[in-house]
Amino acid sequence: MQTAGLRSLAPVALRPEHLPQALALSRALQWPYRLEDWAFALALGKGFAIEIDGRLAGTALWWPYGERRASTGMIVVAADAQRKGIGRTLMDAVLADAAGRSMILNSTREGLSLYRALGFAERGRVHQHQAVLAEAPAVDPGMAVRSLRQADLEAIRGLDRAASGMDRRSLIEALFAEGEVKVIERNGDVRGYGCARKWGRGIVIGPVVGENATEARALIAALSARHAGQFVRLDAPSGCGLSPWLEAIGLPQVDQVVAMTLGEPTQPTPNATLFALASQSLG
Repeated sequence: MQTAGLRSLAPVALRPEHLPQALALSRALQWPYRLEDWAFALALGKGFAIEIDGRLAGTALWWPYGERRASTGMIVVAADAQRKGIGRTLMDAVLADAAGRSMILNSTREGLSLYRALGFAERGRVHQHQAVLAEAPAVDPGMAVRSLRQADLEAIRGLDRAASGMDRRSLIEALFAEGEVKVIERNGDVRGYGCARKWGRGIVIGPVVGENATEARALIAALSARHAGQFVRLDAPSGCGLSPWLEAIGLPQVDQVVAMTLGEPTQPTPNATLFALASQSLG
């Protein structure tokens, strides 16, 4: 098929029946998604696909966080369909569907030129830490870490909004429905939270939100307690300062991506910091 013909292909809605092929596309790039991870992401947001002769050639998903913000990711193009405008076509569809929302994404090296051409600006790096965790880190006995209670949810929504600059209540509810959640309590108030869940090759820890790195370390240690001997991943924004400690507990940095924003940057508040992402795609 000629390049002009490929460019003329219209995106279609990504549907659940596409997901086995989407999984094959991501596996070809050695991305660690499971079929369950694709299904979780699609149920939480919206996606587009390009098909060529009945075969899935590319995907792009996005997730609304309130009326003004969004995240995009899981942007994959088959190896034999690259450099033919498919990625641009899918991103154009995502941006049109997002209806003018400011958008964040985390870009691999391969995607940078496309996202820059679309107007995304770099705003930092995200460090990917992962390994089979030989030993769970010690939990600081001075930190009041406990399991989630139903009464904590409103405070957690506020903390997450303060740390991310976005209204991510739908993401939080979906993550909490399938993950383990710990909170930091001080003087009767919830001051931080973290979530661990099955994802990819094992367990992903994130989001993690706290007032400072001491709280973040305590949450990660508590969430790691049951996962010694398992594969653990955590994606930490470079500016949060956690990477040296993660290296020290046996979670080396294996890669990094470029954090980018289109439109108005998010405005986190000083009293809450996002120390770990839910995933590179979800933010």
